[in-house]
Amino acid sequence: MEIDTNYLEQQFIDSCRYNTRSDAQSQTIPSTPGQIDLAKRVVTDLKKLGLKAWYNEKNGYALGYVPGNCDKEISAVGFFAHLDTADYPADNVSPQVHPDYDGRDVILNEEKQIILRVAEFPELKDLAGQRLITTDGTTLLGADDKAGVAALLAAVQSLVTQPEIKHGPLYVAFGPDEEIGQGAKRFDETEFPVEFAYTLDNGQPGDLEYETFNAAAATVEIEGTAVHPGDAYHLMVNASSLAHELVAGLPLAEVPEKSRGRQGFIMVTRQESTPDHAHLELIIRDFDQQLFANKKQLLKDLAQQINDRYDQERVKIEIKEQYSNIGEEIKKNPAIVKLALKAYDTLGLKPNIVPFRGGTDGNFLTEKGIPTPNLFNAGHNFHGKYEYVTVEGMQTVAQTIIEISRTHANTK
Repeated sequence: MEIDTNYLEQQFIDSCRYNTRSDAQSQTIPSTPGQIDLAKRVVTDLKKLGLKAWYNEKNGYALGYVPGNCDKEISAVGFFAHLDTADYPADNVSPQVHPDYDGRDVILNEEKQIILRVAEFPELKDLAGQRLITTDGTTLLGADDKAGVAALLAAVQSLVTQPEIKHGPLYVAFGPDEEIGQGAKRFDETEFPVEFAYTLDNGQPGDLEYETFNAAAATVEIEGTAVHPGDAYHLMVNASSLAHELVAGLPLAEVPEKSRGRQGFIMVTRQESTPDHAHLELIIRDFDQQLFANKKQLLKDLAQQINDRYDQERVKIEIKEQYSNIGEEIKKNPAIVKLALKAYDTLGLKPNIVPFRGGTDGNFLTEKGIPTPNLFNAGHNFHGKYEYVTVEGMQTVAQTIIEISRTHANTK
C-alpha cells in the first residue's frame, strides 16, 4: 500500500497550527473555538476526497464515512482521533521539520538555548535517517493527538485513491476535549454504527492497549475551629492538621512516582488549608476492580476515623467515578485484539501489549457499546516543548489502519 507522505506531513503541520488546547473550566461544547475550526477543516478535507462527512454541532465531533469496496456484506469498523491538546501553551505552534535527521541533539530555540538532547531522550538515536518534526521550544507540538488525526486522514486518502485495497465500510471520528475527559461522554453512538473501533492515542508502533485504569476523583472538605493559639487548649480544631493526618494515612508506596505496570495509586492533586478550613483533591486509580474499591473505601475510613473523635462531622468526602477499565469488555470480544495483532504481524511490527496507565476516549465509547482498545500514534514526549514525531512513524499508523481494514474484510 502507498501512503502519500507529503499529504500526511502537510495534514499534520496544518493541524498543529490550530490552537486546540482544551479548557476544563469552559462551559462551551467543545471547550475552545479552535477545536471547532479544526473539526470543520477535517470535514472539508473528507468531502474533498468525495466522502460523506459532517460536523455535529451538539458534541463537536467531525465524522466521516468510507464505503466498503469488497464484494460481500461486512460490518463497519471505526477509528477515533482527538483534536484537542493538553494544558500547555499552544498559541502560534511552529512545527520544525528536520529532513534526514542525523540522530544527534536538536537545537529547538537557539536564542533561549532550548535543546532536545539525546542524553535525555535516548530513543532519538533510533530515528536517525527519518523525517523528524519538533517544536520551536516555546509551545507543545500537538502530536497528541494530531499525529493520529493526520494518520487517519492519510489512511482514508489512500483507501479512496487506491481501490485495489479491498476493505469493508469504515467510520472515522475526530473528537474534542479528550484531554479533559469530556468529549467522548457526549459522543452520539447512533451516528457511528460500527461493530468495534480503535483509538489512535499515544504509544509507539506495535503498542496495543486494551486495559485502562478504573478512575475516580475525590474532594475532601475539612471544617476546623479557629481560635487564638494562646487560648487554643481543648478549643482549637486545626483543619490543616486534620488534612495532614488524612494524607499521612494513605499508603506511602501507592503513589504515581512509585507505581508502574498494573499497580494503582492515590494521588493528592491539590491541597489548600488554614486552621479554619482545608480543601483537598485526589485521584484514585487501579486496574483491578476490588483494589480500586479498596482504595475508595480507605479514604472513607480515614475520614470516618477523624469524625469519630468529634461531636460533629469535620471531614466530608465526595467521590465521583470518572471512567472504568475497558479490559473486561474487550476480553469478551477477543477478535478485536486478534485483528490488530494480525495486522501488526503483516506489517512486521513487534506487538507490545501493555496496560494503559490512564484513560482514553475508548473508556466512554466502550461504555456506549463500542468496544474500543487503543493502538498508537507514534509521537514522543507528549504535552510539552520537547514533543516530537516522525513522518515515518505517522506513516506506520496510517498503514496499520489500512491493514486492519483490509484484514477485517478478508477474514469475514
